[in-house]
Amino acid sequence: MREWLEINKRLLPDLLELLKKRYTILHEIMMSDIIGRRTLASSLQMTERVLRAETDLLKAQGLIETETAGMRISEEGRKLVTQLEPLMRELLGMRHLEDAIREEFGLKQVIVVPGDSELSSAVKQELGKAACEVLDRVMGKDDVIAVTGGSTLAAVADQLTSSVSRKGNWFVPARGGLGESLEYQANTIASMMAKRVGAQYRLLHVPDLISEEAYQSLKQEPNIKDILHVIRQARIVVHGIGDALVMARRRHVDQATVQQLRDVEAIAEAYSYYFDRQGQVVHTMLTLGLRMEDISQAEAVIAVAGGKGKGEAITAVLRFGHEDILVTDEVAANEIVQICGLDVPMGRLEQ
Repeated sequence: MREWLEINKRLLPDLLELLKKRYTILHEIMMSDIIGRRTLASSLQMTERVLRAETDLLKAQGLIETETAGMRISEEGRKLVTQLEPLMRELLGMRHLEDAIREEFGLKQVIVVPGDSELSSAVKQELGKAACEVLDRVMGKDDVIAVTGGSTLAAVADQLTSSVSRKGNWFVPARGGLGESLEYQANTIASMMAKRVGAQYRLLHVPDLISEEAYQSLKQEPNIKDILHVIRQARIVVHGIGDALVMARRRHVDQATVQQLRDVEAIAEAYSYYFDRQGQVVHTMLTLGLRMEDISQAEAVIAVAGGKGKGEAITAVLRFGHEDILVTDEVAANEIVQICGLDVPMGRLEQ
């Protein structure tokens, strides 16, 4: 396959660029369900004039359909995108990015989806879909799965399905509630995931950020002790990765703590721990939920994060060394490769 691509890259470079462009347009329309031309042009960073010419051709081929509300992919177009996906992953250089990152950090698996999930909701959905496929594959019978919160994990929950019965599995929040939208809280995501696959769930009804006094008191409560016992048996952990200072602001931490994070050069946050560029834990939030020893004992730790702005944060958490699987997007993967100085032989073809 790679040899064939290299031959065509040299002999027919324009044809490959055209294939990439039209596949990307079809894929974005498919992931968006229905989308207007202006929104699509903005998402693909393409002029409306160029996009109009391409979508007119795709419509003439019966691959997309137009309605008053916008464009949607036809059944023929959906089949074509599915058939092209393996080839396009090779053509867009996703395999090389995956291999380079997996080998650098000793991961079991890396999955890279095309695009930027920070700029495109369709790419974020694709990121969620890829994470769902991984989770469905690693889930066994009667597993406890701990999940964190955030918009990326919400995208995972929104698309989770299973090919087999999961009624013996338990979904639990990895920590208490975060002071943000209800749909992004770990409790909500755990319950949604469980309902989508017919599994069971338990919730942790405590604040994410608590005082030492409250911590000591709450962990003695029988109901809290019971759910914490279940959470700490998690065989699978699915979590996002955030920018350290952004997450601190979302948690409404005091200015003294924010300054402390700056002083220790914290750059990333995951499962209530803050990391510097070298992957060292430099700050820990006092929270009820998963502890570091629980994470280290989990059999499958799956990180799901994307966007160009997340490259440094993802790299820091990977350097910590407790991840097993990474699901990310193309721009974050390219940032990781650049930060680590990795050699990617083919990479994405020039735009």
